[in-house]
Formats: sequence, C-alpha cells, structure tokens
Amino acid sequence: VASDGQVFVKFGHILAKHCLDKRCSTELLCAAEQTHTISSQLRIVARVKAVTAESKSSSELLVSNAQNLIQAVLHVLKAAEAACVKGLRQPPPDPEEEEVAAFCMRWRKNLLWHRAKESLNSDRDELGLRKTQARAEPSLTAIMQEQSPQTKNTPRRPKNIKGHTIMDSHL
Repeated sequence: VASDGQVFVKFGHILAKHCLDKRCSTELLCAAEQTHTISSQLRIVARVKAVTAESKSSSELLVSNAQNLIQAVLHVLKAAEAACVKGLRQPPPDPEEEEVAAFCMRWRKNLLWHRAKESLNSDRDELGLRKTQARAEPSLTAIMQEQSPQTKNTPRRPKNIKGHTIMDSHL
C-alpha cells in the first residue's frame, strides 16, 4: 500500500510539471508531497510492526496511517482533476509523461462530453440548474474506486505498461 502511494506521488509531480495554472500546480505538488510523507510513514510503521510482537496499538497505528494515505491519494486525484480542467502543456517525448497526459486528456474529454450531454438534457430546472437526480460528473477519484473490487474506499494501484506505472485508461 505504501509503495502504491508513491505511484500517485509520481503522477502528481508529472501533472504539476505540465499544468498551465500555477495555483493548481502548487496545490498538486503540496498534495503529492503530503502523500509522499504519509507513504513513507506507513512504510516505516509496517517495517517496525513486522519485526515487533503483535500489539493492538501498532495495528491501530498501521490502519490509521493507511487510511491517511487513502485520503492523501484522494487529495492528489482531486488536485489532478483541477489541473486537467485548467489545462496541461504538451509533455516532452517521455513515454511515461505522455501516457499520464494522454490519460488526463481522455478523462477531460469524457468530462466535457458529459457536461455537453447534461446541458442538452431536460434534467434542468427553469434556471438551467441541474436537478438532483442528474448523474454525477466523471471524476478521477471515481475511476480509481471503480477499479478496486476489494473495497469502495481503496484506490487500486495503477497498472504497469512497458515498465512504467501509469493510470489505467477506462474512459
């Protein structure tokens, strides 16, 4: 789980580097650094727990750190959504950075398509606001949660392609 957090740290750093909006880039870097810190803490707690006797407090600390890591990863994904909406620079010819950018652009295209479809839908009131039964917009967080059959709140590790860890592209 701790090493999975590092995948999202790298994802966040790549997006922050290519984000057009400085505020979104800064938020994404902060979220990625928080995820890195919590992931490192979790790795340390897991190693200590592995060599010490079983105790309730060490188990609780391990679970608490894992939950904090999940929240930090969700923060990275929300900041990544904002960065994608604001726009990304064209990445250099680096396969991993191109793959991250392509994943985000597919998600953004899906989001814009969803918004266009919803705006044509009669599920709007007289002011043009969405009624409560309208479907939720696509989000990076939802994509990660849909991929995880283990639990609803645990994002799955992105898949590896050609030796590079990237985000799965089910868009």
